[in-house]
Amino acid sequence: MTTTPLSERPSTQTAVASAGTLRTEPAGEPPRPPLPRRIFKHPALMHYNRLVALVLAVNLAVGWYGFGATWWSGPELPTSRLAELALINFTLAIVVRQQYVINLFFWLATRARTSWPLRLRWTLGKVYHFGGLHVGGALAGTLWFLAFTATATVAATRSTPDTSTTLVVSYLLVVLLLTVCGTAMPPLRARYHNLFERVHRFGGWLALVLFWALTVLLVEADRAARPLAAALLAEPDVWALTLITFSVTLPWLRLRKVPVTVERPSTHVALVRLERRKAPFAGSSTAVSRSPLLEWHSFANVPAPGERSFRITISRAGDWTGAFVDDPPSHVWVKGITTAGVANIETLFTKVVYVATGSGIGPVLPHLLADEVPSHLVWVVRSPRVTYGDTLVDEILAARPGATIWDTATDGKPDMVALADEACREHGAEAVICISNKKLTWQVVRGLEERGIPAYGAIWDS
Repeated sequence: MTTTPLSERPSTQTAVASAGTLRTEPAGEPPRPPLPRRIFKHPALMHYNRLVALVLAVNLAVGWYGFGATWWSGPELPTSRLAELALINFTLAIVVRQQYVINLFFWLATRARTSWPLRLRWTLGKVYHFGGLHVGGALAGTLWFLAFTATATVAATRSTPDTSTTLVVSYLLVVLLLTVCGTAMPPLRARYHNLFERVHRFGGWLALVLFWALTVLLVEADRAARPLAAALLAEPDVWALTLITFSVTLPWLRLRKVPVTVERPSTHVALVRLERRKAPFAGSSTAVSRSPLLEWHSFANVPAPGERSFRITISRAGDWTGAFVDDPPSHVWVKGITTAGVANIETLFTKVVYVATGSGIGPVLPHLLADEVPSHLVWVVRSPRVTYGDTLVDEILAARPGATIWDTATDGKPDMVALADEACREHGAEAVICISNKKLTWQVVRGLEERGIPAYGAIWDS
C-alpha cells in the first residue's frame, strides 16, 4: 500500500500521512533471528529482571559468606546484623523510586555521546528498568527480615529480659511485608491494581512506623548506660530510616491543588491544561489525582515552548480515566516533581522513530515540539481528527510534516513490528521508542530487538 499525504486526501478524517511511501509489509520476509538472540531478548530476560536477579545474587553471596563465617557460631545470634541487612535492602528499594533519584539515573545515562558504540548506548537506554532494583531490594529485605524474626524468636527463648514487645512488632511487620509483596505479584497487581496501590501506600507507611518502633526498642534494649538520644544518633539503622522517611515524605511536601481547563474533542479523550511556577521539561510526567490519599495516575507533560502552562492527555482506559473524561474536574491534585520517562533516552541516538498508538501520542508530542533529536513519527490511531480534534492533529503535522498517521478505521490494523522496522530503516534511525498498550509495546520491542534494532517502551512496573 502507498500512503498519501493528509492534505491530498478528500476527507478531514483521513488517517494515513507520510512524506514519501511506506509499505505495510517489508519487501521480503526478514531472516529469522538466531536462537541465542531470540532467547536473550525474551521479556523474561529483560534488564528489569536482570537487575532483580543481580540484587538477589549479591544478597545470596552475603548470606553464603555469613554461613561460612562466624555469624552463627558465637554465643549470640546475629539478630542486629540481619536487621541491618534487611534495612539496607529496604533503603535501596525505596530510594530508587524517589523522583530526584530517577531523574539522576536518566541524567547520568544520557551523558553518553552519540559517537559512543551503539551497543553501549543501547544498554544505557534501558535505564528506565531501574525498578528491578526496587523489586530486588524489597524481596531481599523481606527475606532478611524473616530471618531476623526467626533468629530473634530463638534468641528470646535464651534471654531473661522480656522481649515480647519486640517480637510482637516483628511479627506484625512480617505479616505486613508479606501482604505488600503478595499484592505486588504481577497477576494480582494487574487484576486488582487499586488494591495493590493502596496496600503499597498505606502498608508502606505503617511498615515505616513499625520499623521506627522496632529500632527504638532494639536500641533501648542495648544502650546500657548511654542516653537513649545519644544511642539513637550513633545507630546506623536510625540514619537509614531517616533517609527512607525523607524519601517517602518529600513528594507529599510538594502536594498542590491546581486549577485545570479541560477540552474534550471527543468522548474518548480529555486534553487537560495545567499551570505551574516552572514549566516541566519535555518528556517528563506528572502524577495527578482527584483523591490524593487513594489513587494516583501519571501522565506525560506536553509543555508549550516559552509558556508556564502545559498539557496532559487523558484517554478513556478504565474507571478513573473514564470518569475524568465524562465529568472533568475544575481542579486536580499534583504531587512530587516532574519525572523523566522512557522517551528521554532519545538523546542517546542520532535519530529515532517514535511509534505511538492512540493516546500514546501524548508522551511523544513534547519531544516532537522540542525537536532536540531528529525523529520520524508513526502514529497508529482510529479516526485521529474525530477523536483528538483538528488542532492537535495539525500541531503534530506542523512539528513533523512527514509523519505517518495510520487510520485503523479505514486501513485496518497494520503489522506494527514490520511498520516500525521499515520506518526505522527507511529514515536511517538508530532506535525505536514505542508508546502503546502493554501487549503491543512488548511485541514491538521484542520483535525489533530480535532483528537487531534498539527498541524501548514502558514496562508497567509501578
